[in-house]
Amino acid sequence: MVKITECPRDAMQGIETFIPTENKVRYINSVLQVGFDTVDFGSFVSPKAIPQMRDTTEVLNQLDLTSSSSKLLAIVGNQRGATDAVQFDEITYLGFPFSISDTFLQRNINSSVEKSFNLAKELLEICDQRNKQLVTYISMAFGNPYDDDWDTELLLHWIDQLHLAGVRRITLADTVGIGQSHHIGTALAIAIPAYQEVSFGLHLHTKSTNWREKIDAAYQSGCLHYDGVLSGLGGCPMAGPNLVGNIHTRHLLDYFSEQDVLESIDNDLFNQAEQVASEIIS
Repeated sequence: MVKITECPRDAMQGIETFIPTENKVRYINSVLQVGFDTVDFGSFVSPKAIPQMRDTTEVLNQLDLTSSSSKLLAIVGNQRGATDAVQFDEITYLGFPFSISDTFLQRNINSSVEKSFNLAKELLEICDQRNKQLVTYISMAFGNPYDDDWDTELLLHWIDQLHLAGVRRITLADTVGIGQSHHIGTALAIAIPAYQEVSFGLHLHTKSTNWREKIDAAYQSGCLHYDGVLSGLGGCPMAGPNLVGNIHTRHLLDYFSEQDVLESIDNDLFNQAEQVASEIIS
């Protein structure tokens, strides 16, 4: 069955006006009732870098998890953030934005590909010590706007390196929405059978006109885990000035309902959460 990670954090992080903590809590609590496998709720990163996420701890302390089956994921960018995040029993996954683009890593976490890879290994140790799981995102997985080197072979090389390091959750991210469906399908069709102990996911930023062909390419290649955002908003503010929105979760639900492979989602609660999201982050 297909699993979906809903990403309020990605929807909110690029909004310049600070969203009050109580509104974030209301938004995420509504998402937690829908039945998503995972909810990417916040990040333990520098408030100077991502001011919108400076209240992640306060938000976490007010979430109602009593009737939710969803697991929580928080983004971290360094050892300090990981050390802070693993203190919370409520968090299952730590997400780390690795990339095969040096320029993006310099903008995002002031790092390089090699340094970021070494950091991923350190974060994996921190997670193992506290019984957490590391989800490593390969940002700019299908190309970049900086003229950094990119091809499918380079992507597969770093997937192999992460696998050898012990990473078992890898999500390929089309961070600025320039990925082509055939590149997505080819990479996943090679990686999924080659690394069967790795759970692969897809995090798309895409225009509303070409999302289906990309999801179809991924699904036909065996990918069973997808990220989405209720509003379709969002984007990485460190990637550049022109944010490309996330794939709308409703598109994912429509597509995978047609395939009859979707995990249990409460449609009424989904509609309620979508309304809350539109009120808070429109």
